[in-house]
Amino acid sequence: MLAYDNLKGNLKRDLKGDLDALANPAKAITLARFFKTGKGEYGEGDRFLGITVPEQRKIAKRYTHLSLEDLEQLLQTDIHEYRLTALLILTYQFPKADATGRTEIFNFYLNHTQWINNWDLVDVACRQILGVHLLHQDRMILYKLARSLNLWEQRIAIVSTLEFIKHEQFTDTLEIAIILLQHSHDLIHKAVGWMLREVGKQERQVLVDFLDAHYQQMPRTMLRYAIEHFDESRRKAYLSK
Repeated sequence: MLAYDNLKGNLKRDLKGDLDALANPAKAITLARFFKTGKGEYGEGDRFLGITVPEQRKIAKRYTHLSLEDLEQLLQTDIHEYRLTALLILTYQFPKADATGRTEIFNFYLNHTQWINNWDLVDVACRQILGVHLLHQDRMILYKLARSLNLWEQRIAIVSTLEFIKHEQFTDTLEIAIILLQHSHDLIHKAVGWMLREVGKQERQVLVDFLDAHYQQMPRTMLRYAIEHFDESRRKAYLSK
């Protein structure tokens, strides 16, 4: 990633200035620890200004006119809030774009996944862009992402299906969950369990059928997330089997 001081191009200086003005060094230290930026951790190398997401949303809404070239400059930095704000802007641009514009944003997102590299960056935009765009289209790209060797692309694949779940389309969630069932990382366990839980909220029996077939192979965290909304006796039954 480009260093903060080397950010180049025609990115609007006002946006950078607005973000920099909100920097909170003490909070930045806390966020860096929370998002695991230490050596060997999943967020290694990420830098924080210490800005809350609601503050970033307010700024993003003022800069929805920025071009994809401008947003690329934001994404290709090691400043976490720059990248998250760029993704927020994309989520505000996407619903207002025509079919061509939506396709451009969709492709832009897929071409920049190497900078969508922490769980909050994934979760803030993948459903609103990939999920919405693919709702009535072929979804094989999600299976490609699920089988990738990149942790964040794998999380993008499963979390994007939240849009399908909201439309009572569960097949892709369940099939991608099976692909990721034996994944080694806790962040995937949580994401898959979360999506399964959302399936259960829409159609309990679909989740029960999935659990009965696969719960013995599911990592403990994934199972706990999936059954979080069950009553206590049923949760204990699954966890004790």
